[in-house]
Amino acid sequence: MGRSAPPSSRSFHSGRSASAGGRVTETAQRSLWDDDADDSREGRALRERDDAFDDAFDDEQPEPTLHNVELDEARIDPDAVKVVQRLTRHGFEGYLVGGCVRDLLVGMRPKDFDVATSARPEDIRKLFRNSRIIGRRFRLVHILFGAGKVIETATFRSAPRQSEQGGPTLLIRSDNAFGEAHEDAQRRDFTINGLFYDVEAKQVLDWIGGMPDIEARTVRTIGDPIVRFFEDPVRILRAIKFSARLDLGIAPEVYDAIVFCRGSLSQAAKPRLFEELLRLMRSAAAHRALWLCWETGVLDVLLPELSAYLSDADDGTAWRMLSAVDKRVARGGPPLDDAVLWTVLLLGPLNEACQGARDRVNAALDFLEPLVDRLNMPRRIADAVRRIVGVLPKLEAGRGGRVARSGLYELAQQVQDIRQEAMDVQRAQPEAEEAPPKKRTARRRSRKKSAVPAA
Repeated sequence: MGRSAPPSSRSFHSGRSASAGGRVTETAQRSLWDDDADDSREGRALRERDDAFDDAFDDEQPEPTLHNVELDEARIDPDAVKVVQRLTRHGFEGYLVGGCVRDLLVGMRPKDFDVATSARPEDIRKLFRNSRIIGRRFRLVHILFGAGKVIETATFRSAPRQSEQGGPTLLIRSDNAFGEAHEDAQRRDFTINGLFYDVEAKQVLDWIGGMPDIEARTVRTIGDPIVRFFEDPVRILRAIKFSARLDLGIAPEVYDAIVFCRGSLSQAAKPRLFEELLRLMRSAAAHRALWLCWETGVLDVLLPELSAYLSDADDGTAWRMLSAVDKRVARGGPPLDDAVLWTVLLLGPLNEACQGARDRVNAALDFLEPLVDRLNMPRRIADAVRRIVGVLPKLEAGRGGRVARSGLYELAQQVQDIRQEAMDVQRAQPEAEEAPPKKRTARRRSRKKSAVPAA
């Protein structure tokens, strides 16, 4: 079945022509995946990284571009403001940084607030009795407030030097050096995440061109995207998450780099991959995020079983179930259990794997074993998923039996409710003539136009 765009008012691929359909052309794909091209691109990226390091340490401290911005004070945590103000009163630099500034600038309420400062961890600890120093390789300070609130406060860091890299590759193994404010901004992943906010002057400090990208609603890396993705492949999933959750476009060169660097995800720490996939599911934009993972081939690396199912067998139910999850997350309330999210995500290929099996639980276990190894999926979650899949047919038939008296029943019922909601949406929509499924080999070609799947 051909790929279709997710329901969104904004194109994912900022700056792409309609004829390209947000895809990398077949010619570009061949050059990206040619072995010689791969070697030369990474070699060039290594040289560019080294040049960037030399420039960073030779140049004088740059001045930021200042933007006078009146942020919605009702959305700014007063305790975070107090932290910044106490730091500045004692002669240190202190700013709100990262995701909280980004979310405020795009009109969203941040979930948490981070502070960056010139104060060292020991200095911060002396200023705040309600704090504790955490971390071994790079120490952070958690400043504790009521109701479990934590304001994470970090000393400015600099970009890792060449000797701190993991051998001849770009992968960052250590990132522990203290630095200046401009170095801390330049070492971050995306321009929209590298903005600092001065709460006293009510100004945004921009060393990396983030404000123009906020205004253009575009995800763009700080520096060469290929370098940044090879340094930390998990940034690929973060780019997708920001694009989906904040409804931002992706700069064309960043999109192309995602496709080119997707194989490096296999080098990333497995627990981080597992957690980032869960964050995509909890973002209230799982439909858009997983579609973009599928479209770029990222899903081929992380969940090839699901990617193949979406291409060849899905009738749209998988996407409608993800939309149902998004609606539940957006409504608030108790978060869905990790086992429920993974069951919903993998239900299509799991049912396919269990089809005709006398023991659905063991068939589901055989299916999940490669995922346990590939993504370091905890055994408790894999066990819950296989048991849920095993009892779903009974729930669908109204024969809960002993399952209704177990702790698993509530989780299985949530999965069944989400599936039923997706099926109700399908029945409520007018029937439309479906395009014939495309062959798997055509997946990497650019498309002339995109259709919108049922949400």
